[in-house]
Amino acid sequence: MRRKGLAIMAAQTVAVSISSSVDAEAVDLGPASGLSCRECGERFELGPIFACASCFGPLEVAYDLPSGSPEELKKRIEAGPANIWRYAPLLPVPADVAEKPNLNPGWTKLVQADNLARELGVEQGKLFVKDDSGNPTHSFKDRVVAQAIEAARAFGFTTLSCSSTGNLAGAVGAAAARAGFRSCVFIPHDLEQGKVVMAAVYGGELVGIEGNYDDVNRFCSELIGDPLGEGWGFVNVNLRPYYGEGSKTLAYEICEQLGWRLPDQLVIPIASGSQFTKIDKGLQELIKLGLVEDKPYKLFGAQAEGCSPVSVAYKGGHDVVRPQKPNTIAKSLAIGNPADGPYVLDIARRTGGAVEDVNDEQVVDAIKLLARTEGIFAETAGGVTVGVTKKLIEAGLIDPSLTTVVLNTGDGLKTLDAVADTSQATATIRPSLDAFRAAGLATS
Repeated sequence: MRRKGLAIMAAQTVAVSISSSVDAEAVDLGPASGLSCRECGERFELGPIFACASCFGPLEVAYDLPSGSPEELKKRIEAGPANIWRYAPLLPVPADVAEKPNLNPGWTKLVQADNLARELGVEQGKLFVKDDSGNPTHSFKDRVVAQAIEAARAFGFTTLSCSSTGNLAGAVGAAAARAGFRSCVFIPHDLEQGKVVMAAVYGGELVGIEGNYDDVNRFCSELIGDPLGEGWGFVNVNLRPYYGEGSKTLAYEICEQLGWRLPDQLVIPIASGSQFTKIDKGLQELIKLGLVEDKPYKLFGAQAEGCSPVSVAYKGGHDVVRPQKPNTIAKSLAIGNPADGPYVLDIARRTGGAVEDVNDEQVVDAIKLLARTEGIFAETAGGVTVGVTKKLIEAGLIDPSLTTVVLNTGDGLKTLDAVADTSQATATIRPSLDAFRAAGLATS
C-alpha cells in the first residue's frame, strides 16, 4: 500500500475504534448513510472510525444525496443561511444544525483580483481569490471543525481534541467553547506565537509537544488508543471522515459565487492533502447533482519548498510520497508525512493539474504582492498559493485566459514574523511639514 503514513496510524487505533459502543441507528447525521473505504470499498456504519478494518485504507462519508430537480435544490440552498449550513443537505449534519450553538463559518468572500491579475499577466475578470481569512478564527479550519463537532455530538464525546500546526488548535478551542465542550489540543512546541496565543485564549488545555507535527500526530494516535482518551473526539483522527467534509464547502461556495459555474483552474495549498481531495469531491458532487455544468477543470497543489513531499513526488513521476522533515516558514503546511498525499497526486494527474512548490523568499514576496495589489493580508499558506500561481503561470501550466481561483486559507496577522523585517515604517519624522518634505514623501 502506498498510503504508509495512514496505515501506521490506523494500525495503532483501528481495533479500539471498531469496538466503539456507538449505536449507529441512533446517530443522526442527515444524508450520511455510512462510511466507505477509499481503497477497497468496504462499507461501515457511521461511527468514530477513520480506517478500514480490512486494509487500513482511509474511510470516507457515503451519502444518500438529494434527488429531484437541480433548480429546486439550488433554491433551497440559496434560501439558507449565509454560512456553510446552507449546504446541510449535502453534509454529514442533522437537518437542524443551524439551530445549535456553533461558530457558523463559511460564505467568505470570493474576490475578483483584477489588480493581481494585471501583475501576473492574467486576463481581466478571470482571476479570483477565495479569502477564507474571514472565518470566525480567521482560517478555513473553522469549516472542518464545525463538521467534526456535529459528529462529536452525535457520538457522545465530551472532549474535543486535535493535533495541529496552529490554525486547527484555535478553531477547535473556539468551537468547543461555543458548543460547551472541553478542549485539549496538541501542537509542536515551536509554533508562531500568534497562533499559540489564539489557541490558548479560549480557555481549553493547550499542550506543546517537543518535535514537529508528525511527532504530535503520532502521540495523538497513541492517546486515542489508550483509556486516557476515552470520550475524546480527535477531529483529525477518529472524526477525520466527518471533519474532512467541511472542505467540500469551499468547492460549493466557489461554484455558487461564480453563478453556479465550475472554475477552470484552482490553486490549493497542501498540508495533509485533505482539503485538496475534498474540494475535488465537492466539485464532483455538484456535477452529479446537476447543480453545475459538467466540464473539465484542473486542480493545482501548492507546497513550500521546505516541506514539499507531494511536489517532489509529482515532479519525479512517483506514486509514493516520501516523508520529509519540515523546514519552512509556512508552518501551517509543515506536514512532512501527508496522509492524503498519494490521492493528491491521483487528482492532480487526473484533472491535468500539477503540484509545485516555492521557497521561503518567494512566499514572503507573494504575501506582499497580494497585500499590495488586493488589500488581502495572507498568512504564509496564502503566500504559498499565490507564489505557486505566479510560478505556474510563468511556466505556462496555468492558462491566463481561463477562470482561476486561488485559495487564501488564513489571516496574515497569525504569521507576522514572516514579513516583519521587511514591513516597517517608511520614515519616522518630527510632526512638521518641513520634516515631511525633507523625508522626500511630499507629492507634487
